[in-house]
Amino acid sequence: MLEGLPPNGATHVMRVDAPEREARAISDIISESFDPAEVATAAFEDQDLAEGAAWAMEAYFGEAPDEDSVRELIELVAPGYGAQARFLTLDKKDWVTASLEGLAPVAIGRFVVHGSHDRGRLAPAQIGIEIEAALAFGTGHHGTTKGCLAAIAAYGRQRRPVRTLDIGTGTGVLAMAAARLFHAPVLASDIDKVAVTTAQANAVANRAAPHIRFLHAPGLGAGEFRRQGPYDLILANILLPPLKAIAKPLARLLAPGGVVVLSGLLPSHANAALAAYRAQGLRLRRRRTIEGWTTLELSADAGRNATPARRR
Repeated sequence: MLEGLPPNGATHVMRVDAPEREARAISDIISESFDPAEVATAAFEDQDLAEGAAWAMEAYFGEAPDEDSVRELIELVAPGYGAQARFLTLDKKDWVTASLEGLAPVAIGRFVVHGSHDRGRLAPAQIGIEIEAALAFGTGHHGTTKGCLAAIAAYGRQRRPVRTLDIGTGTGVLAMAAARLFHAPVLASDIDKVAVTTAQANAVANRAAPHIRFLHAPGLGAGEFRRQGPYDLILANILLPPLKAIAKPLARLLAPGGVVVLSGLLPSHANAALAAYRAQGLRLRRRRTIEGWTTLELSADAGRNATPARRR
């Protein structure tokens, strides 16, 4: 799951102040060049900066990066800005506190992602998902998560899935949203063991654990994915390279007529992701862009040729 927060155990941060185009390009190339479990990036508008460099790009690293190599990457897409990159040592407690304290609740449909300080403010019809500081990123305050929550809410207005799959669950926000809304089985996986542990604890705290099975697994090769499927709703909020890599095995897990939600995409990447899934027989239902991030909803024709795993 992609969020604008550092990865587990982040120790270093790199920042570049630049115009929007350059900031987005730098964020793009760094996110594609490093393991998403070890590096997280964010490009955002900073009103404190002087005009002409009104955006900032930050990258958080799980280990000390090779500064010269990072500067070379920056120069490939934003000449002249590599030398401006600033590298700092980061205390985990600094970003955990700063990222969660005082954040306003995020309301998408019936879902409200909030901290404990807003627990008592929910309306009776709202589905609260409480997330606090943890060792895995994902608070719901990022455009990718908002797009996925909107897609889940839209799906729920039409039908109820028999089974849901959440790939790259992070803190489990999407898995919990599906579990709380549909009261149906959810399989939630992540490449990061700490993320899985954190998501499990969050699910218990949010009364969603009975419906969710968590799995630590890279990709979709583990037999558990097939045994628990097929899935009427599949959520994948990761990055373009892994989204493209899992297109074929993901399509095999989708039930006829099922829906796939893809996010973690810059608008410039959306068509590349769409092409990979069209090649697997999926078609675009809806495209959302929220806060500079695109979420795609795709579906499989109910009569398409497929041999999905047997339902149990």
